[in-house]
Amino acid sequence: MNLNLFGHADQWLMVDCGITFNEPLTPDASHKHDVVCADPSFIEARKHKLAGIIITHAHEDHIGALPALWQRFKLPVYTTPFTAEILRRKLNKMNKPVPATIIEVNTGDCIDIGKFNVTWLMTNHSIPEPHGLVIRTEAGNIFHTADWKIDKFPMTDKPFQIEQFKALAKENITAMVCDSTNALLEGHSASESDCYDGLLHAVKKAPQKVVVTCFGTNIGRLITLARVAQKTGRYLALFGYSLKNTVAAAKRTGHWPEDCLIQDPKYIAYLPPEEIMVVATGSQGEPYAAMNKLAKQSHSDLELVAGDTVIFSSIVIPDNKEKVANLVAAFRAQNIHVIDNDNSEKVIHASGHPNQEELRALYDWVKPEIAIPVHGEAAHIKANAKTARETGVRIQLIGENGDLYRLAPQVSLRRKAVATGRISLDQ
Repeated sequence: MNLNLFGHADQWLMVDCGITFNEPLTPDASHKHDVVCADPSFIEARKHKLAGIIITHAHEDHIGALPALWQRFKLPVYTTPFTAEILRRKLNKMNKPVPATIIEVNTGDCIDIGKFNVTWLMTNHSIPEPHGLVIRTEAGNIFHTADWKIDKFPMTDKPFQIEQFKALAKENITAMVCDSTNALLEGHSASESDCYDGLLHAVKKAPQKVVVTCFGTNIGRLITLARVAQKTGRYLALFGYSLKNTVAAAKRTGHWPEDCLIQDPKYIAYLPPEEIMVVATGSQGEPYAAMNKLAKQSHSDLELVAGDTVIFSSIVIPDNKEKVANLVAAFRAQNIHVIDNDNSEKVIHASGHPNQEELRALYDWVKPEIAIPVHGEAAHIKANAKTARETGVRIQLIGENGDLYRLAPQVSLRRKAVATGRISLDQ
């Protein structure tokens, strides 16, 4: 549930405004709320000093809270066309649509937002149009990576453009605020294109119906699955609102290939089993998602039987291990074959975040004075800082929610400078 604030010359810039799911508001609370976001009280009390809001990409932990919180700020939102399309769909879904001012930007655009000059640099991630931000001020320059990886063969957008990041070394980047999600993992993350061979192999071996679950916003994975369906002579259908909504947004913004056909889910069950391929929501064991309904034989459009195949083309978020395990057990109890990361012969999932080799490369190219690891648990953040230090970054600042990083003219870290917390967005 990312919410980052950059301050300069008595102004603030907000970067991202996300949510998390099924979480308590305090660590010791027993009650969990369906939808939770960061408490925006600090910046809400200073909204007259807030210059604007930037959304780096359309994942829920970066965009999900904005429709509910925008009325508190009523400021322009800067983002790219695909993310803007997802945001508009979220706004229109609300009981009272919010008249947010959305300013669409493109890769390489350089825009003044109050006292901040911002340039959008495209990266790679598990969703279309992810961008890092170069935030320039009179006091210093920041490179905020947001979520990223280096992918030479992505299924959407362009391969990672190394030269634009090498060029940042000439800009004297004061600090690089960097994704730490995979900082404990050695080597290089798998390319999204690596999943094609693994998924094709698994589907070819399946004698009957195939159901695949993945994160609903991963357009690259969905394109891969559409290609696999074509190659294996199967018809592809989508089960779940988020999948249909994301694909519709991808079509509208030019990210969906015209030859990747989607079938109406109402008719998929009338086909021979060996011609059926479904992508379903619920990879994390969500109780009301399509996967759970399929496991309980309560889905209105399809019934699975012994000999069918279910593929989890996703990782399990730690908090969801029990739910996913129960879901897998429910399928296996019906003699439905289940393939996941642990028992797959080939790669069927690629992370959208950088491993250590990618972190080293980016630190080496950008050459920031300061490394600020974010977006991970304590162990990930420490590992990211260690990688930065080994790559020659002079200063690493490791903080927590509410800490104030002073980057210029003197570098310091003021602990608990801002009161932080969580609020519920449950309906």
